[in-house]
Amino acid sequence: MQPKAVSVSKTTAVTPQIKWLMMGMLALAFVVMQAVAAYAKPESLAPLAEKISPSVVNITTSTTVEGRTGPRGVVPEGSPFEDFFREFQDRNNQGESAPAPRRSSALGSGFVISEDGYVVTNNHVIEGADEITIEFFSGEELTAKVIGTDPNTDIALLKVEAPGALPFVNFGDSNAARVGDWVIAMGNPLGQGFSVSAGIVSARNRALSGTYDDYIQTDAAINRGNSGGPLFNMDGAVIGVNTAILSPNGGSIGIGFSMASNVVTRVVDQLKEFGETRRGWLGVRIQDVTQDVADAMGLASATGALITDVPDGPAKDAGLKTGDVIMSFAGVEVEDTRGLVRQVGNSAVGAAVRVTVMREGKSQTLKVTLGRREDAESESTASEDPEEEAAPEAPATVSMLGLTVTPLTDDMREEFGADDATMGLAVTEVDEASEAFEKGLRKGDVITEAGQQSIMTVADLEDQVTIARDAGRKSLLLLVRRAGDPRFVAIGLDE
Repeated sequence: MQPKAVSVSKTTAVTPQIKWLMMGMLALAFVVMQAVAAYAKPESLAPLAEKISPSVVNITTSTTVEGRTGPRGVVPEGSPFEDFFREFQDRNNQGESAPAPRRSSALGSGFVISEDGYVVTNNHVIEGADEITIEFFSGEELTAKVIGTDPNTDIALLKVEAPGALPFVNFGDSNAARVGDWVIAMGNPLGQGFSVSAGIVSARNRALSGTYDDYIQTDAAINRGNSGGPLFNMDGAVIGVNTAILSPNGGSIGIGFSMASNVVTRVVDQLKEFGETRRGWLGVRIQDVTQDVADAMGLASATGALITDVPDGPAKDAGLKTGDVIMSFAGVEVEDTRGLVRQVGNSAVGAAVRVTVMREGKSQTLKVTLGRREDAESESTASEDPEEEAAPEAPATVSMLGLTVTPLTDDMREEFGADDATMGLAVTEVDEASEAFEKGLRKGDVITEAGQQSIMTVADLEDQVTIARDAGRKSLLLLVRRAGDPRFVAIGLDE
């Protein structure tokens, strides 16, 4: 039987479809909005906080401070009344013994990273402490001993002996943290006890003042006492150690810094194994390649690390020279000095690595066997005085490139802080309207190289200026030493 044909208008046939479609779209939009809202901000952080809180600890340190007899705290140091108050105190203290040493306490935070009692905190939290007490979330207190410290990253590793297994947290991948991700800071702010604050990752790869700095910036509230506490991601993994804040008043204004976990884990592993850090050491002094330096050297781009000095060490043994630009280290391209320092520091002591440099416009690859930075820093090597060379006849002082220069003399060496091995031209005056002054050159600087060639006379400098102009260069690269510290400066050539 054929179905009965029913004639309907187009309007009555389509309207239900449109309604269903609109209802479906609204439902989908509602679901998407809920998902976005849930992603942007969890409904509650309580379950996560309850899970990770037992691994966070309060740290109390006790230090013996010698008694003071001076007028500290009564008048400022250097005050004209300081001597008067000291004499007044001395008269009142006659026949009395010196004030007894007193105990000073400080507070900080930390977190447990293993069930057998290893605890991570900041070095500045426990530095100089005679006694360290760890208070757990349960209220239990245990005495901790120091396993090792690293002032360079402000990390310390402690150990407690507990009767049973301790709750602990794991490190996460700080490189996976994105600006805008939610984070939780936990610790003991202002001595108030266990506290949780939430915020987002505000920035990545911040540098403060350390050589190996790699900080995560966050607006989660961090105050005094939070130092050494963990910064968690939403999976409950530690991606940073809360270390510092930027504040005009000492309190949180939403700019806090946590040392990235990918730096901390390397330090902790070495402290656990050796009780100290063991970082690779290349043995060079370097500076960033700016655009004007790149132009002066004929480099294609302003990348790499420019070597300003090569003291005795692995780099010198391998043949690296002042003026080389390190373009890659162990197969990894070098963007700037900070990246190179961190990569070298993360390399194994004794490792043989290939270093590619640009030297006089050509690429060269050298193999360097890395030393240990800590050994290099602790050694005080006394270099023998080189044989004295006949000093060139000093010509009249000459002004060029905004500088007044003259050959360096022994008297100038003493005045300018240059050692006996330094040869070159002394800067006796700098035109304040010149590019040289703008780029930081000052009276007392010593120019030892121009165009990556050693110079000893004014004629040497003039020759390098001529060579640079003939080659079509717009600037001349100078190696300048100030009190022995070298740096390269590119100075524009006058038309």
